[in-house]
Amino acid sequence: MKAPGTSVLGYALLGLIHQKSSSGYNLRKIFAETAMGSFSSSPGAIYPALERLLNRGLIEGKVEEGSGLRRRRIYRITRSGSEELKQWLSQPVTRDEILRGMAELMLRFAFTEQALGAGEAINFLRKLRVELEAYVPSLRQYLRHNGARMPLSGMLALDSGVRNYETLQRWVEYAIETYQTSLAIKNRLPKKSKKH
Repeated sequence: MKAPGTSVLGYALLGLIHQKSSSGYNLRKIFAETAMGSFSSSPGAIYPALERLLNRGLIEGKVEEGSGLRRRRIYRITRSGSEELKQWLSQPVTRDEILRGMAELMLRFAFTEQALGAGEAINFLRKLRVELEAYVPSLRQYLRHNGARMPLSGMLALDSGVRNYETLQRWVEYAIETYQTSLAIKNRLPKKSKKH
């Protein structure tokens, strides 16, 4: 469950800062140039969100000298920020989240491995698979029973939703297999010896 005052944008920023300490400018650039922008109502929302995280002690900012006369504030996650991020990432995958849309779930998944480890990323995918396996057949059945009575545009829109979930199911299987292959390869690699 989200702590009071932490928005999805706040968690997106915590996750990015957990991955790499960064300036507000660089964070804003990530939101402007990637799909992360869907979690921010506007580029101007980044700085107030960072201030809220600072005020709650979830991140800290240190002013550093840049090139020329330029100074910038570099944000780092604090221990309490890391704990809150991990708590958010550890939430169960629920049907409600799948119904509301996958964006927040995929955001959580994107940060899970670095914050909690590859094993937890695989567990997340397995839980997502269980929820999709329970939900998608009922959605298909609803389309079969009601599609003919719907306006064509409504039926096609619902069909699009069903196909998107089916594609997501195939992706989940692919992602689990990719993780398992990666871990198997890592386990077979010889351990690097420590130099004395």
